[in-house]
Amino acid sequence: MQDRTTQSRIRTTKKSVLLLGARQVGKSTLMRSLAPDRIINLADEELHLAYAKDPGRIGRELRALKRPSVVLVDEVQRVPALLNTVQALIDENCGHKFLLTGSSARKLKRGGANLLPGRILFEHLDPLTYWELGDAFDLDRALTLGTLPGIFLDEESGADVLDSYATVYLREEIQAEALTRDLGSYARFLDFAAAASGQWVNYSKLASDTEIPKETIRRFLQILEDTLLVFRIPPYEARSTIRRVSQRDRFVFFDMGVRNALLGLHRRAQSSTELGGLFEQWLILQALFYSRAHKLAWRVSAYRTDGGAEVDFVIEAGRKTVAVECKLGKTVSAGQLSGLKAFLDIAPEGSRGMVVFQGSERQQLTDTIDAIPYREFLDNVLPDLG
Repeated sequence: MQDRTTQSRIRTTKKSVLLLGARQVGKSTLMRSLAPDRIINLADEELHLAYAKDPGRIGRELRALKRPSVVLVDEVQRVPALLNTVQALIDENCGHKFLLTGSSARKLKRGGANLLPGRILFEHLDPLTYWELGDAFDLDRALTLGTLPGIFLDEESGADVLDSYATVYLREEIQAEALTRDLGSYARFLDFAAAASGQWVNYSKLASDTEIPKETIRRFLQILEDTLLVFRIPPYEARSTIRRVSQRDRFVFFDMGVRNALLGLHRRAQSSTELGGLFEQWLILQALFYSRAHKLAWRVSAYRTDGGAEVDFVIEAGRKTVAVECKLGKTVSAGQLSGLKAFLDIAPEGSRGMVVFQGSERQQLTDTIDAIPYREFLDNVLPDLG
């Protein structure tokens, strides 16, 4: 099994844990590696139906155990009511440690589940990160096939598994989450959403292009966010009124391979323009994943003025603010700094601008802007912010 950043924290805590993450990120593999004494796999249809009919059954079974045990409940969102029984057992100081996994916060909320505030440790598991892959990391593969463990690490059939993920999971199971009879609208929306990944969302244009009402599009995007398939990147909250900052959101799919598979792009070479967009989104995801894995209270946002000046993403880490522009190329020109300069004009004192690129050496471009090789950014800059 690939070592995961959150693994040691889950292993050593005495608290029960709810591990949330999209399908196939490795939640079950991680939890099973901790050698639980009892496993309740709700992906098993027979078990699912049994516990759905009688959620109190788990309480009776665990109260009958003679010693404190580690209990894994996999895919707990399939029977949200089980969380209420788990809470009752924890409140009774039953001695059991619960390892729970879930892939849909939406199903848990909709099922009236008690999400156990203060009683349980919440963790997130994302696709494999740059740091977790170590020497196995391959940028081209990460941008094309993504980094879901069973896909990235499978040299022979990774692309086939990705096909299945995009069709069976996203187009069928998540479609059921939409609670709509207009399945054609959802399928059409999904293609447009994948194409718009990383872009600023213009709901009016998206509604016009898809012929789907704006409020329906908002609901569909919320479904993708609740099922942990997209990240919402909020607009930067400027403290200065020198420039009017756009209030549009950006959405980024949680994995570049999944995004590509929805568009049928994961089996072919992509253009430099396409790869540039994927590189930008992948770097945004690495910042988000690093922050979550290390429990850092970072705010990751994006900056854009009504006049068109843009920065790919901004990290606010306590008193440190870093604005990042992503460039797939190996060189940087002065003409690529306009967005960073515009941001630094309104940013807090001490903020830095960075162009993250594929060059081999760091460069100082101005007093407040550096060009940094992407590996140095990931190996040194992000950890230093933490």
